[in-house]
Amino acid sequence: MKLAVHAANLTWPGGAGELAPTLAGVARAADQGGVTTLTMMDHWFQMEQMGGPAEPMLEGYTSLGFLAGVTERVELGLLVTGVTYRHPGLLAKTVATLDVLSGGRALFGIGAAWYDREHHGLGVPFPPMKERFERLEEAIQVCAQMWGPEEGAYEGTHYQLAETVCRPAPLREGGPRVLVGGSGERKTLRMVAQYADACNLFATDRDELAHKLEVLDRHCADLGRDPSEVQRTNIYGGDVLGDVDGFLRQAEVWASLGLDMVWVGPSSDDPVGSVERLCTEVLPRLEQLG
Repeated sequence: MKLAVHAANLTWPGGAGELAPTLAGVARAADQGGVTTLTMMDHWFQMEQMGGPAEPMLEGYTSLGFLAGVTERVELGLLVTGVTYRHPGLLAKTVATLDVLSGGRALFGIGAAWYDREHHGLGVPFPPMKERFERLEEAIQVCAQMWGPEEGAYEGTHYQLAETVCRPAPLREGGPRVLVGGSGERKTLRMVAQYADACNLFATDRDELAHKLEVLDRHCADLGRDPSEVQRTNIYGGDVLGDVDGFLRQAEVWASLGLDMVWVGPSSDDPVGSVERLCTEVLPRLEQLG
């Protein structure tokens, strides 16, 4: 099983003045320690469960560009981009730029968006859920077209592009790996089956997770796709270093269900040191699972 690090809580020692060196330290520790993927959130306000807008939140793609310059091998992405945050043509250009400047290490995570407070707070339209899912599917299609050889028009219900030009193209042929975030059974997992290289789930209960994966497999079967082509990942919300054995027991269950990567977060009191410990104390044992 692979290890991914997700830097979601940025309330770190030293405040804003230390965010850049601390984030760089986290990235270097992950990069040098064998972490497969490093992600940040795509939010303008910190989430309510992590303190809300009073707590720090960095713009996602600016941060990833910074991280591309201080790392060499780790995959970089947002977990996940909200479809309402950027016009898909500009989003495709942004992700392609990250891929080129990182040497082909961009991960394209995208979802339907949910955090209405930050949209209303900054004056950004937040359509109803049905429309957001329609926009999500069109955005994935726009990005695929911009990262491929076709440079003609795209005509969707919500987005119309006269020229889908994206030069330089991403270094990865066909564009970065696509991860569709979320576990909604009717829409989200169907889009995973149709468009994505990876899913990202939030389930902790074994039976719930097994059910979600069965739904994904059925969508793949309906679309004629080999389910093994979709990487299955999950987020662990607990304190890994506080109970390494407990975490590994949970990861072993996930591995038995076919998951092959788990996201964990740095500790808020020692972000760099905790990632270093994850790489030395947890990753070698995690790699033995699956």
